Amino acid sequence: MTRPYRSALYIPGSRSRALDKARGLPVDVILFDMEDAVSPDEKIAARETLAAELTAGGYGARLRIVRINGLDTDWGADDARAADAMDCDAVLLPKVNCAADVDALAALTDKPIWAMMETPLGVLNAAEIAAHPKIEGFVLGTNDLAKDLNTRHRADREPLITSLQMCLLAARAHGVVALDGVYNAFKDEDGFAVECEQGRDMGFDGKTLIHPAQVAIANAAFAPTQAEIDLAKRQIAAFADAEAAGQGVAVVDGKIVENLHIVTARATLAKAEAIATLETT
Repeated sequence: MTRPYRSALYIPGSRSRALDKARGLPVDVILFDMEDAVSPDEKIAARETLAAELTAGGYGARLRIVRINGLDTDWGADDARAADAMDCDAVLLPKVNCAADVDALAALTDKPIWAMMETPLGVLNAAEIAAHPKIEGFVLGTNDLAKDLNTRHRADREPLITSLQMCLLAARAHGVVALDGVYNAFKDEDGFAVECEQGRDMGFDGKTLIHPAQVAIANAAFAPTQAEIDLAKRQIAAFADAEAAGQGVAVVDGKIVENLHIVTARATLAKAEAIATLETT
């Protein structure tokens, strides 16, 4: 069964109340953050706070990923060792530039690794990063990437499209999950919905979030619609009938249905089933 990744919410690792609240949020992924969301004077204490909350459990079937500080900082290596002992599913490394950065983290943890894709060099090396055997997912850091590229903000994200697509190409080529970047104006629900739809249409598996208010919109945008589910079922049934009649293609709603469409249809149904299962646990 395919795990859903529709919504991935950043939670500061230093804030016990926020960590507790996350236990009741309908998110697919929790990104426990020890980097940007934690001030320098709280970083060491955040390790202990986060470790205690993860040990206490209560996060259900949500994927639990810990974002550490960069290995080039005073806290990164100790963060990595601490995360290795935490009850989490993976470690997220910021500002990954090349596969050697993943090697450096792999020397400190046995956990699966996710990579923040947020630098020009990282985007250019996306394929080699995605090919690393320890990598399970990409998280697009669009704020840092936009800063480094010196782009202006645009609602259509045109200045970032090439970078987004290069990361998606690498992720799909190597079977890696790809999560779209954050939307900063968390009170702008209409703008957020549009960006979620863009990310879903591009092929991202989900959206990273900065506020719980964004969860419902992301979950809806990255889930199969009822119309898509119904179409998938009809395509599978029609293709089965065509095969039984010795034909290699079927026709549904006036459109040709071949085996490649059945692969997509089955993936759609598997994702819908996985979402339904997660929401009942």
